[in-house]
Amino acid sequence: MQSFPMFIKMTGRRVVIAGGGEQAAQKTRLIMKTEARIILAAPELDAELSDLAERGRIEHFAGTITADLFRDTALVFIASGCPGLDAALHDLAKSAGALVNVVDQPDLCDATTPSIVDRDPVVVAIGTEGTAPVLARQIKTKVEEMLPPTLGGFAALAGRLRQAVAASVPRAARRGFWAWAFNGAPRATWQRGGEREAARMLKDAIEDGQAPDHQKTGSIALVGAGPGARDLLTLRAVNALQEADVIYYDRLVDPQVLELARRDAERVYVGKAVGAHAWPQDRINGVITAAAAEGKRVVRLKSGDPGIFGRAEEELSAARARDIPVQIIPGITAASAAAASLGRPLTMRGTTDRTTLVTGMARAGDPLPDFGSLVTPGAEIALYMSVRSAPKIQADMIAAGADPTTHVDIVERAATANQRVLNCRLGDLADTITAQAVENPAMILITLPKMPVQADQAHTGT
Repeated sequence: MQSFPMFIKMTGRRVVIAGGGEQAAQKTRLIMKTEARIILAAPELDAELSDLAERGRIEHFAGTITADLFRDTALVFIASGCPGLDAALHDLAKSAGALVNVVDQPDLCDATTPSIVDRDPVVVAIGTEGTAPVLARQIKTKVEEMLPPTLGGFAALAGRLRQAVAASVPRAARRGFWAWAFNGAPRATWQRGGEREAARMLKDAIEDGQAPDHQKTGSIALVGAGPGARDLLTLRAVNALQEADVIYYDRLVDPQVLELARRDAERVYVGKAVGAHAWPQDRINGVITAAAAEGKRVVRLKSGDPGIFGRAEEELSAARARDIPVQIIPGITAASAAAASLGRPLTMRGTTDRTTLVTGMARAGDPLPDFGSLVTPGAEIALYMSVRSAPKIQADMIAAGADPTTHVDIVERAATANQRVLNCRLGDLADTITAQAVENPAMILITLPKMPVQADQAHTGT
C-alpha cells in the first residue's frame, strides 16, 4: 500500500476548504458528515455554500489567504478550480505543516478521499489510491446493497450498551454475547423493525450476565485453508477465523490467510513438517481440546482439506472423547488446485472415469503403498507428498504395465505465488524431480487413459 487507511477524529477540529464553487461544495458536503469546524476560504461562495454560512453551518473567510490560515488544521482541501492558484495554495498549506488534498491533482495530495458507505457509526471507506475512482464507486454500490439502512442504529445501540456489558457479563463470555447480539435474534429483530424488542432482548441478557445460548464449553473447527491463496478459502472458513479465540496453524498455511482472523485472536504455530514434526500429533490433540474445554472457540487451521491426508480423524476423536463440539470446514484440496492451475479437470469424459487420491508417505515402520495397484485404464492418479517416493512410483507403475511414455504433470506449491509446473514422461519422473530439485508440497498427476475399443470388438458384441 502506498497509502495507509485510517479513521481520524474530527470533532471540533478545523478543516479549511479553499474555494467557493462546486468542487469546494462537494468537499463541504463530505466533511459536514463529521463534527469538524469547517472554514471556507474564498472571496465569494456559491449559493449553496452561502446558505450554509448564513445558517452557521460553516465559516466563511473572505480575506487574504496566508500560511497562518492553514495552521493547526486536521485537513486542508484546495478546490479553487484554477490549477495555478491551487498549486500556490498547496505550497502555502504545506509551509504551515498541513495535511493537504488538492482536488483532481493526485501528485499534490497527502491524503485522498475515499468512497464512503455511511451507516453511522458504521462507516466503510473504499479507496484506490486515486487510480480508479470509478471502480471505487462500483464497490461502494455493492457494499451499499449488502448493508441494510438500519445497521447504524443497531451498532449505535450496541455502543451505548458496551459499558453495561463490561460490568455485568464475565470477560470470558463477552465475545459469545456479542456474537449472539450481531448474529442472532437481536439484530434480526431490529432489522425487521422491532427496535424496542431487540433492545429489550439485549438488556435482559445483560441482566442475566450472558447470552441466552451461551455455552461454557468451547468448540473446535478443523478448517481447510486450501492450497495457499487466501481468496480460495470458503466463506464458512473465513467466518470461523473471524470468530476464533485461538488458531493453531501448520507451516504450509500462508500468512495472508491468517490476516483474515480477528485481530486479537491468539495464533499458535504448530510447525508440522514432513519428517520433522515440531509438534507431535498427540500434543496438538491435547492443546486444542484443553483450549476448547476452557470455553474458547478453537480453529485448527490446516492446508488443503482437513479430511484428505490431514489426520483429521485423530483430532476429531480427541474432541469427541471430551464431549467437545467439533466440526470440519472443508477446503480446496491440492489435487483440485493443481489441476485448475493446469487448466484442466481431474476427470475427463471418455478419457478418465475415476480420480484416485494417494499419499506417497507412510507411518514410520509401515511400507509405502503399492503404486502398481493404481494402474487402471481410465484413472487419474493424484499423488500427495510423493516427491521422495518418485523412484518407487515410477518403478511400480511401469512394472504393472503402465506405458513409460505416459504424461505426468508435477505442480509444486499449487495456487500460490511460488507455483511451479513441470511436465515429463512416467519413465523420466524420478530423474526430473532430482534434476529440477522439486520439493514438497508438490502434486504429481498421472493420467492413464481408457484403452481404445478395437473396431472388430465393437461390432461383434464381445
